[in-house]
Amino acid sequence: MTDNIFAVDDRYSGTLRESYRACRELNARHGRTFFLATRLLTAEQRPAIHALYGFARRADDILDRIDPAAGADERATQLDALAARFRAGDTDGEAVLPAVLHTARTHRIPDALFESFLTSMRMDLTVTDYPDRAALDRYVYGSAEVIGLQVLPVLGTVAPPEETAPYAAALGKAFQLTNFLRDVDEDLVRDRVYLPADELAAHGVDRDLLQWCQAHRRTEPRVRRALAAQHAITRDVYRYARRGIALLEPRSRPCVATACTLYGEILDRIEDLDFDIFVHRARVGIPRRAVVGGRGLVQAWRARRADGQR
Repeated sequence: MTDNIFAVDDRYSGTLRESYRACRELNARHGRTFFLATRLLTAEQRPAIHALYGFARRADDILDRIDPAAGADERATQLDALAARFRAGDTDGEAVLPAVLHTARTHRIPDALFESFLTSMRMDLTVTDYPDRAALDRYVYGSAEVIGLQVLPVLGTVAPPEETAPYAAALGKAFQLTNFLRDVDEDLVRDRVYLPADELAAHGVDRDLLQWCQAHRRTEPRVRRALAAQHAITRDVYRYARRGIALLEPRSRPCVATACTLYGEILDRIEDLDFDIFVHRARVGIPRRAVVGGRGLVQAWRARRADGQR
């Protein structure tokens, strides 16, 4: 199964082809679980998903990976420049923009979803804690839920989009909440805590105690209880989101089901570690990914065969 970037239409320019290819490479390099799932989509669907991931990855790189010594002002300038070019359709110097702009136009993805995403990315420049669930949810809407909404037109639905949208948003949220639990240690290094402060406080936990756990490489019992409570909340989001898979086009269900299973199993690994996340990073091993991916591949092949697609 190969990503033939424009399998049915060769009218696009070399620049656009290269942009889609760059987005695909970003996905392959940084989104191992997500990239595996996208392999189960049709050749016509995959480039658009790669483009949307590529744009999100580019913004995230500005915030977290490119020149860690860069200050907030410099990062804000870079993010604002990316946003301005996106709004103006100016692709100069930004490898991912031709592909994501083409994808947005082709699939009629509302500009508001990209604006909400950029708003949440901008929050990462200044916001380091979230006092309650409502504040975190505002961030998560732009950082994750809108991604689910962006990909929905590419995946296609058998129900009205407005009926499917809440489930797509919830799945993006579930993935993000999973990352928050897995990456508490890593986020503290960046001076961020993506867990509601009031819910942590209910278990006697604050930032100082999290930093103590980080310094001593152990999970204090109060922190373990707080993380278990967050874990249960995330499980509930997955349970709701899974109900939307049946509302997608059959050719898209294996991809989303595979991603949902593999991300959900990160929660299993966190639980298996007894929330010892300051020493171990929860991962789904390659053999398990291969089993789940192989099962999805069979399902995808059957769906494509039924539709007469590749």
